[in-house]
Amino acid sequence: MSAATAASNLVIEGLNKSYQVNSADVVALQGIDLAIREGEFVSIVGSSGCGKSTLLRIIAGLENGYSGEVRIGGSRIAGPGLDRGMVFQEHRLIPWLTVEQNVAFGLNSLDNGQRDTVVREHLELVGLAAFVKALPHQLSGGMSQRVAIARALVNNPQVLLLDEPFGALDALTRIQMQQEILRIWEVERTTMVLVTHDIDEAIFLGDRVVIMSSRPGTVKKIVPVQLPRPRDRSSYDFVRIRKEIYAEFFAEAEKTFAYAI
Repeated sequence: MSAATAASNLVIEGLNKSYQVNSADVVALQGIDLAIREGEFVSIVGSSGCGKSTLLRIIAGLENGYSGEVRIGGSRIAGPGLDRGMVFQEHRLIPWLTVEQNVAFGLNSLDNGQRDTVVREHLELVGLAAFVKALPHQLSGGMSQRVAIARALVNNPQVLLLDEPFGALDALTRIQMQQEILRIWEVERTTMVLVTHDIDEAIFLGDRVVIMSSRPGTVKKIVPVQLPRPRDRSSYDFVRIRKEIYAEFFAEAEKTFAYAI
């Protein structure tokens, strides 16, 4: 084990995942090796169907039947756990529960006073302290995602997994939510893993951008983003990194097209 791997709190080694489709094996992920340091923000990009969300679901403990190792804090992931939180593209709030009840959902191990304190702290963290009694239908899309983030963070997970969390939002709200999740990360320093189709978003948020190949999904390249925050999307270095990532996608597309003909 390398020193980098030993110092990481999320380690993936030799990960392979296949599905049975019409009695045939379809390989979704092949030979995934990735070590993510504690407190790091890693973005994962790739074409549709490359296995990005499958990888996130395996880390979350929502998928099994794979080979290889996935460990967090040195322990093998065997299923869902409080050491991981997950935010999906849809907020998945329970419609008949208030904001505070949605965030408190699953905090049964705490007494009422502790639970109320923890919930209030996290609603303040996401800027929704004034909406504790609101129902989900009374919130905007961005506000609903903030509640989902608070709910994912309330158990103080080691790793927060973000599966296209801003994909359903309009462009302006999406930029605002990118700034919001970055602010939360800077406060909490929770390890975050983001799956996104938005390359600008991946660069704006990530310490590194992991580029996955088309199916079977492999780690094609890892691009470090050594830019100071807050990041200027129009800066020379930001544009240079964007071009580097796009070049990988264009090379992949040309390879796929050449194979098809």
